[in-house]
Amino acid sequence: MSHLARSASTTSRRQKGTSVAERRRNHLAPAAPGAPPVDDATLPISQALIDSIDPTTEPHTISGNPPPAVSVWTTAQTSPATQRKGRYVAESTAHPAKMLPAVAAHAIAHYTEPGDLVLDPMCGIGTTLVEAVHLGRRAVGIEYEPHWVEVSRANLALAREHGIENAVRVFHGDARQLATLLLPEYVGQVALVVTSPPYGPSTHGRVAVAPGEGVQKYHHRYGNTLDRGNLANIGHHRLLAGFTRILAGCVPFLRPGGYFAITIRPWREHAELIDLPSQILACGIHAGLIPVERCVALLARAGDSDLVPKGSFFQRDFIRKQREAGLPLHLISHEDVLVFRTPLTSLSSAGVKKPQESRRFFTGPRRHAENPSVDGLGASENRAA
Repeated sequence: MSHLARSASTTSRRQKGTSVAERRRNHLAPAAPGAPPVDDATLPISQALIDSIDPTTEPHTISGNPPPAVSVWTTAQTSPATQRKGRYVAESTAHPAKMLPAVAAHAIAHYTEPGDLVLDPMCGIGTTLVEAVHLGRRAVGIEYEPHWVEVSRANLALAREHGIENAVRVFHGDARQLATLLLPEYVGQVALVVTSPPYGPSTHGRVAVAPGEGVQKYHHRYGNTLDRGNLANIGHHRLLAGFTRILAGCVPFLRPGGYFAITIRPWREHAELIDLPSQILACGIHAGLIPVERCVALLARAGDSDLVPKGSFFQRDFIRKQREAGLPLHLISHEDVLVFRTPLTSLSSAGVKKPQESRRFFTGPRRHAENPSVDGLGASENRAA
């Protein structure tokens, strides 16, 4: 059944923060004929496109009704430092493109239930994993850079010190080889994938001012810039191809109807705006995913009458110089959140072999020898109730 057509009452509850459990109870009913619009839609994904991609649902029309509203997530009402205080070790601040904890927490709270399994195939410092276990979910992550693997495990160890006992694992490796990294027990179990591709260089880093040296940028690299295995160090088109491969690799691990929430922001290259969100939308469709929502996660605080942006020094400096040159640019104050789901019919019921039955790389424990679970570093093998 469509996730885009809803009754006006369901849409109203959703805007206030309806959980996935409540949406299931309401069965996501089609909008009543003549129902008034609740909000203006921005860049809606057409129902015809969803019906054409998902063969497991009946074609659905919304004749006479307004297009669905797009959610706006107020995820920057407190500063990033405040959101991370007490939950993340100091080394976390050095990562060049950290996801806002409130963004991950919002997605997890709205698209999963307690005890569900959440996956981040590019987990960085473990923001998705930390927020998941604090919300009573299980979690698993993959990270390419060894340093960030250790930082994410340290953050999960901190969660355990706070009494969080939910099962969580972090694996070190290239997410493009995801099927060789994750255990067979995860196949068909993931309720939600939360992740983000590498951003453009204009969004990264921190700054410091030293006498006689001017403004210096630091903590703006993911790792060794000569390492071509890191998606952040390869060309834009290869990045998109690699990210598509990662999305496709996640699909066998999701349960039927499982969700993807991908956060992306547009960025500028030589003053030209790169529409990365639309490109990632195309990647998701190419990977066989079904787009269901396009949301906005604010990077600016929502005031009574306007937004209060929180751009970095380099972003503000860039905008100032471009305005002085006559280009009316503005700070980017949001991230797009693309929400996809998998078909509602499982691979087995559709007559397709499950990956562990058809791919030999699922057999044998040897490939996991260098990827221990995080026992003793913030994890437990006990499954959450």
